[in-house]
Amino acid sequence: MKKILITGSSGMLGIDLIELLRRDYDVTGTDIIECRNPAAKPKQFIKCDITNSAMTMAMVKKAKPNFVIHTAAWTDVDGCEDDRDNAMKINAEGTHNIALGCKEVKAVMHYISSDFVFDGTKNKPYEEDDRTNPLNVYGLSKLKGEESMRSILDKYFIIRTSWLFGKNGRNFVDIILDKIERKKELKIVVDQFGSPTYTKDLSDAVKNLISLSTKNKDPYGVFHFSNNGSCSWYRYAEEIVRIIGKRDAIILPMTSLELDRPAERPGMSILNTDKYSKLFNESPRDWQSALQDYLINERRVKHGYVPDFKK
Repeated sequence: MKKILITGSSGMLGIDLIELLRRDYDVTGTDIIECRNPAAKPKQFIKCDITNSAMTMAMVKKAKPNFVIHTAAWTDVDGCEDDRDNAMKINAEGTHNIALGCKEVKAVMHYISSDFVFDGTKNKPYEEDDRTNPLNVYGLSKLKGEESMRSILDKYFIIRTSWLFGKNGRNFVDIILDKIERKKELKIVVDQFGSPTYTKDLSDAVKNLISLSTKNKDPYGVFHFSNNGSCSWYRYAEEIVRIIGKRDAIILPMTSLELDRPAERPGMSILNTDKYSKLFNESPRDWQSALQDYLINERRVKHGYVPDFKK
């Protein structure tokens, strides 16, 4: 059985990857803290701070993986803006350390990167070879991680994704659900556009890319993956409210300038997923279907809403 090491194994994406991949692979998880949910624990867990190069190398050697899925990151965009040094240490240097470990044990590395490596000035979805130009520290730190990995490894996947939501971590969907429980009126940004992505669907995509490597195929490089379609944060919030049938909730538009956050965000960071779709002869499902799946199957019991299927 092939061995997989998942960094950030206690995070939103890491837990979904464990639940999916442990059926067919020998999975080891690593994180700075261990997941408290017994059902989400990997077969083996190794506590590790990826910013410590010696500790990281020892961890990778102990795990002896064939594949490493690097999900560990500091994803607080405004927090990164306020603490550049820590952002670079975790997202850039941490990725560098993982890549060195992969080189040592000859493992194929899958690095989860971000739409924020782009500046959002393109008037159509970004392709894998488009020029990068991050607007904020978070995007820059993820890009530095990409560049570091490219300089160290020959066999790797860079998987850029966007606007993640899932059951195992704090995300936009859950924030909206919590807010509408406390008040009827919300102001949501209307001038930033992207593609929501369900962590379960991203996990499936990562598994598909791993399967190619096990078949000795050579598709290494950069891939974009998100659920199909795009929306503004405002439209995203509207769809959440529609699905859960919260008819008394009021969603009002606001601009990015009105929000006044520390980190600048790209106005349009939609990803073109044609490269992935052509490789596997299938397109990702649309974000509305993925969102409905999440809200009904993962969140319905917790929030007790009756879904409204009418358009």
